Amino acid sequence: MKIGTDAIILGRWVEVSEKDDVLDIGTGCGLLPLMLAQKGIKSADAVEIDKDSYEEATQNFKNSAWNSRLLAINEDVKEYSGHCSKKYDLIVSNPPFYFGDNIPEKAKKGLARHTNTLSYKDLLVSVKRLLKPEGRFALVLPAIESKTFLKEAENQGFYLQKEMKIVPIEGKEPNRINMQLVVNQVDNIKSETFVLRNPDHSFTKDYKEFLKDYYLN
Repeated sequence: MKIGTDAIILGRWVEVSEKDDVLDIGTGCGLLPLMLAQKGIKSADAVEIDKDSYEEATQNFKNSAWNSRLLAINEDVKEYSGHCSKKYDLIVSNPPFYFGDNIPEKAKKGLARHTNTLSYKDLLVSVKRLLKPEGRFALVLPAIESKTFLKEAENQGFYLQKEMKIVPIEGKEPNRINMQLVVNQVDNIKSETFVLRNPDHSFTKDYKEFLKDYYLN
């Protein structure tokens, strides 16, 4: 799995503390746990159903400065949530994007990106089992699909706490949304808008400033 802008912005956007035990669902190469470890967390477990991706994440964790805090787990999160007794302060995910017949051609990409493998309901049920009562669940989704997700989240007892609407090019509508949910009622939802590129397709000043700690150039 290539490193994508969605995951990088999510990893930067999520707030953490040094006391946080974190779980990443569908970690891929392990990018999110690595970013959160750099920000300063207690530990991160990373569940990944695809064996090759799991092995890549394991190697990336081993080679990092935070290897003692990071653990990759080769398992379906539905099974993991059924036997895991550990509860997490923060759960993050860059979950499947595709619906219906919109299935990618490559099998492995399909496994990691299609909701036939992990439905939103399955994801939310698993998160609820694994999350501490005061915990947070953060993820990124396409703007259109976020509406369907939030309806299911309400059905499972989650409330939107804050969001970042991500605009690909100045003047366009948001095409991605970072969302953080909790299981307690929220009085005021914090909302912000973030623009990635200028009209000439160069990165905005805000984008460069936001991600300066994670990009070499």
